[in-house]
Amino acid sequence: MLLPGVALLAFGFLYPFGVTLFAPPAAEDPDVLGKLGGMLGDGYVLEVAARTVRVAALTTAICLLLGFPVAYLIARAPRRRQGLLLALAVFPLLLSTVVRTFSWLVILGRNGLISDLLTALGLADGGTQLLYTEFALIAGLTQLFTPIMILTSYSSLSHIDVKLEEAARGLGASPGRAFRRVVLPIALPGVLVGAMLVFAGAVTAFTTPLLLGGTRNRTLATLLYDYANVKLDWGAASAVALIMTALVVVAGLISGRLSKVGAV
Repeated sequence: MLLPGVALLAFGFLYPFGVTLFAPPAAEDPDVLGKLGGMLGDGYVLEVAARTVRVAALTTAICLLLGFPVAYLIARAPRRRQGLLLALAVFPLLLSTVVRTFSWLVILGRNGLISDLLTALGLADGGTQLLYTEFALIAGLTQLFTPIMILTSYSSLSHIDVKLEEAARGLGASPGRAFRRVVLPIALPGVLVGAMLVFAGAVTAFTTPLLLGGTRNRTLATLLYDYANVKLDWGAASAVALIMTALVVVAGLISGRLSKVGAV
């Protein structure tokens, strides 16, 4: 019964994935591993990789701080309202990534909403430029991935019986202690899945970093695009893809480890 699924996975994903990473067909002499070794000693590539991890980690943390409380409130709302609240929370997922990212161009531009507000409050001179900064990247990616964090957190919280919290409080635990000792450990696996999805999405996101980061604040995804479509160096592009894959795999291993520790 597993054979059709395994065959589809092997020929539809694993084979093209391996070819793209290790033997890209558009390259005469890809030497992917050689280029990867060179990149690991290239200060510019390491700076881009560090920026990518930093932005992805901060985005994940902010999405967690914003998304988990919202998911908790939805899960504890009356049953008849949960569907509406959840639909409102995840509605941004129905909009194009390009549309959502372009909205930040209006907000963060030199003549944008935030610049005008800072000028009106006397906190900055006119024409404050917030685009093409790490702040712009984090803001755009946070908007992009917070609904995913809400969904994954809600899926765990909705299965936790409210009576467990009530029993903990009845035994003398404060609301905060009941949340930390009862709710959070049970919800942790779902929260970690959400954090993993957000981190992986932020590491591999392309449209938002391209529009909000520009050439001043490149990420690995925009660097890969530059190698593949501007410099036509598919070997280097595959090497960057290997770095991105390694980051996502490491994040997945850490998430799995934390999930096991939380379960214990």
